[in-house]
Amino acid sequence: MLTLFHTDGCHLCEQAWALVEEAGLAASTRQCDILEDEQWLAAYRVRIPVLRDDAGRELGWPFTLAQLKGWLARQG
Repeated sequence: MLTLFHTDGCHLCEQAWALVEEAGLAASTRQCDILEDEQWLAAYRVRIPVLRDDAGRELGWPFTLAQLKGWLARQG
């Protein structure tokens, strides 16, 4: 499972989600609005969008589809 940290109205977050969809990962990716949790807000306030895997690895914006796929391929 992947997590995309975002917030509503963030055009960069929308672009990141579009790449997640293009990669065929939407069904296995949950979206977490950082405004719903104080810890998320503290960690990601100026960094969103950020994609995180279950191992805690993070892929910060900006990233391309190729970079996203490469990041996924390096998952252990």
